[in-house]
Amino acid sequence: MRLVAGVDEVGRGPLAGPVVAAAVILDPARPVEGLADSKTLARAERERLAGLIRHRALAVGLGMADAAEIDRLNILGATHLAMRRAVLALAHRPDHLEVDGNRPPKLTSLGFTVTCECFVKGDASRSAIAAASIVAKVWRDAWMGRADGAYPLYGFRSHVGYGTPAHRRAIREHGPCLLHRRSFEPVKSLR
Repeated sequence: MRLVAGVDEVGRGPLAGPVVAAAVILDPARPVEGLADSKTLARAERERLAGLIRHRALAVGLGMADAAEIDRLNILGATHLAMRRAVLALAHRPDHLEVDGNRPPKLTSLGFTVTCECFVKGDASRSAIAAASIVAKVWRDAWMGRADGAYPLYGFRSHVGYGTPAHRRAIREHGPCLLHRRSFEPVKSLR
């Protein structure tokens, strides 16, 4: 059986927190109904689907790149690093990747050979990419919720790092914390 992994990321645009990628190999014998782009789903539905995906998929891998890696590599480089980490975290080695977007991550030095196709808006058209989108979003939101406990001045639980007015105000009042992407505006100008 040819193993196809869908790969997607979340968290490219926030001012704080990691970029997170997931790679998912769905099991054709155990389909998950209702897969869609994670941004179009209500939180409760995303969480329900993420549980089903983890239970029914042949393999799920997660990878992240933190704020320091984002600042060092730029967001595209960090996104591709998170995608590589997600693929390497899979329990089964895929034969083929379906990646959301128009640029594939670097696939050399993985320790195995894999082919790749990119799909613009793939999270809306490819089931495995949609599954990866959901798993990555739920995991990142939970991670940011836990970060709220360590950095309560910023309200990470509510905005998960995005540049809301309240978040920007907190950065101005308290300065950036370790989770902030210092190469991103307005963090760069506010420090």
